[in-house]
Amino acid sequence: MLFRILQYLLIPAGVILMQSFDAEAKKLETAIFAGGCFWCMEAPFEKVEGVKEVISGYTGGPRKNPTYEEVSSGVTGHVEAVQIIYDPDKITYIQLLDIFWRQIDPTDSGGQFVDRGPQYRSVIFFLSEEQKRLAGASKQGLSKSGRFSKPIVTEVLPAAEFYRAEEYHQDYYRKNPVRYKFYRFNSGRDQFLKKVWGKEKTVALDTQKQDKGSVKPPKEDLKKKLTPMQYKVTQENGTEPAFKNEYWNNKKEGIYVDIVSGEPLFSSIDKYDSGTGWPSFTKPLESKNILEKEDRGLFFKRTEVRSRLAGSHLGHVFDDGPPPTRLRYCMNSAALRFIPKENLEKESYGEYLKLFRK
Repeated sequence: MLFRILQYLLIPAGVILMQSFDAEAKKLETAIFAGGCFWCMEAPFEKVEGVKEVISGYTGGPRKNPTYEEVSSGVTGHVEAVQIIYDPDKITYIQLLDIFWRQIDPTDSGGQFVDRGPQYRSVIFFLSEEQKRLAGASKQGLSKSGRFSKPIVTEVLPAAEFYRAEEYHQDYYRKNPVRYKFYRFNSGRDQFLKKVWGKEKTVALDTQKQDKGSVKPPKEDLKKKLTPMQYKVTQENGTEPAFKNEYWNNKKEGIYVDIVSGEPLFSSIDKYDSGTGWPSFTKPLESKNILEKEDRGLFFKRTEVRSRLAGSHLGHVFDDGPPPTRLRYCMNSAALRFIPKENLEKESYGEYLKLFRK
């Protein structure tokens, strides 16, 4: 007995801590679900007690280490999915299944909402026979519930190798809340879930209750965040001086985003020297992020350009531009923030890197 006590006392403290950590880690389990765009699947699970981590990634296909571009093209056989690390003492697999069903359209075999193709279909990947049994029973129960008029087509498949997605996809809803909310609402997902589940107190609805809210901060916060010129241009429809602004002669490669919301607006690929002294573009990078409206402020008709999410005044568009569009989007530098191509992934705009690959 004395020998054993001495043995214990001689064990380094770090080893004891490591053993304790390993014991705790062994309690954790893993679940894998595919429900369309993995951005929209992270948030509902991450906000649940007992879930330790949610990882966006790709699974179900034969290709090793697939990239986002490969998977999203639909050629690899993978689906976008989330890997959930959870403590079964605090949340059960059955409860995770319940959350999963409330995020998706389980009757859609061709994708999920605005995202189409087999790479966006819904799948439950089981890692044990117990998970397989519970997933099958849960699916059957949903089918018999009468909640949906069409058959439940979500697949239940054995788990394959899971590949972590690029870093800019991880916790996307936190890193890019404005762009996430815009995408989520316009995908039709929230409207469908509300129609199907109504006002039931579910994790899905609770975590998304502000998705339709304004993305524009209060005026007091904007005045602290923006320079006087940025505030005057974006909030008071002002115009900065020609040739005395930050980007009129910028020739670097990259994209231009809204100074308030960060929504992508224009690309250096479409920028040209109009001779006016303001940054000019032949077309938007993302047309869906642009609003155009008639402006008669100077006693003649012009077309004002605003950002869709933040409502920032950006400038005007004219029809005296070069081919092929014949348009000149004449913007104020003060309404824009330039992100060089080398910083795109770091700032979570990695999907636009492909524009600059020769």
